[in-house]
Amino acid sequence: MTDRLEVGRISRAHGLRGEVVVSAITNRGERFAIGAVLYDGDVVYSIVSSRMQGDRYVVRFDGVTDRNAAEVLRGRVLTADPVPGDGDEVFVHELIGRRVVDQHERDLGQVLHVEANPAHDIVVCDSGVLIPILFVRDQSADGVRVELPDGLVELYLDPDAPVHDA
Repeated sequence: MTDRLEVGRISRAHGLRGEVVVSAITNRGERFAIGAVLYDGDVVYSIVSSRMQGDRYVVRFDGVTDRNAAEVLRGRVLTADPVPGDGDEVFVHELIGRRVVDQHERDLGQVLHVEANPAHDIVVCDSGVLIPILFVRDQSADGVRVELPDGLVELYLDPDAPVHDA
């Protein structure tokens, strides 16, 4: 088993010289820099050229020199080895499966996944609690600690609580 992280998906070939369009699912642009190494399972791809085009990357890998070779890569999931963060970043893969506890020591459930959201990604717990990722304060082997504004999760925790209309 590998600890590599999914960083993008090849959506299609681009041009005639072996370039592919990659939809990134990482905010770390260095993943697609010249010389970076990406993986498709056990296959290793070294990036020899890369540029942004809109919200995607146009990338050429070493050894992929024509459109036919690029077409074969369509739909491939690209992974990369983890890189150390600066301490302030929350990595999604580190949250999955961890227990979530708020500032009042309430157990909010276990993290199932993190949903992409235009404003802030959302931590989805098995209890049904949804937490904007900006409220995550700490993560450790013991779990995820969040600091929530009053009222954010009370209805999830007590479905019989009265709902107040504004």
